[in-house]
Amino acid sequence: MIDHAHDLASVRDATDRLLTAVGKLDNASVTEPSRLPGWTRGHVLAHVARNADALVNVLEGRPMYASAEARDADIERDAPRPLEVHLADVRDSAARFQAAGAAPADWSRTVELRNGVTDAAARVPFRRWVEVELHHVDLGVGYELEDLPAQFTEREIDFLAERFAGHPEVPATRLTDGTRAWRTGGGAEGGPVAVEGTPADLLGWLSGRRDGSALTVTGGALPKLPPL
Repeated sequence: MIDHAHDLASVRDATDRLLTAVGKLDNASVTEPSRLPGWTRGHVLAHVARNADALVNVLEGRPMYASAEARDADIERDAPRPLEVHLADVRDSAARFQAAGAAPADWSRTVELRNGVTDAAARVPFRRWVEVELHHVDLGVGYELEDLPAQFTEREIDFLAERFAGHPEVPATRLTDGTRAWRTGGGAEGGPVAVEGTPADLLGWLSGRRDGSALTVTGGALPKLPPL
C-alpha cells in the first residue's frame, strides 16, 4: 500500500540532501555540464524546481504543464541563473509541493500527468521523490546510485519493471539482485532473458543512467529499453 505521508517526508529529506550538496558549488559549477546530454547543472536544477510546481498543479487539478514547449522554455530560461537563485527556487518550490501535499485531499483519486498519463494521487509524492533523487545523481556532484536509500532503489526498480512490462519492444526479462526478483518486458519475441546485478546497476540500466555493462546476462542479449 502506498503511504503518501511517508513519501512526502522522504521527498523533504531528499530535497535537503540535494540542497546541501548544491550549496557547496559556485556559480561557475552551475554552468558546467551535468550527466544529462545537453544539460548543464543549471538545467537540472531548473527542472527540479519547475517539476515541483508542475506536481502542485497535478495535485490541485490543473494541467501539469501549459504545454511541452512551455516546459522546455521555462527550463532554458532558468538554467543560467546564479547559484543562490537556483537554491532559493528549489527550496521555495519544494515548500509549495509540501504544502500541497499536506492539504486535506482524497488520495485515492486519479490525477493526470503529462501526455495523458494517469496515476493515483497517492503515488505523486513518490514520483516527486524519484525526480529529486535521480536528478541529484545527474548533477554529478558525488551522489551516486549506490548512495540512494535502499527502500527507494527497490521501489523504483519495481516501478520501472512494471512500466516496461508487456512493452512491445522488450522481450520477457527476469531481473535479480541475487535476493529479490522482478519480471518485465514480454511483448517482444525472444527471451526469457535473465539479468543479474547490484540494485544500483539494475536501477541505472532501467532508468537509462548506466549502459548495463556491469550486469550479468544469460539467455540472450541485454534488452534495449525504450526511453522513459
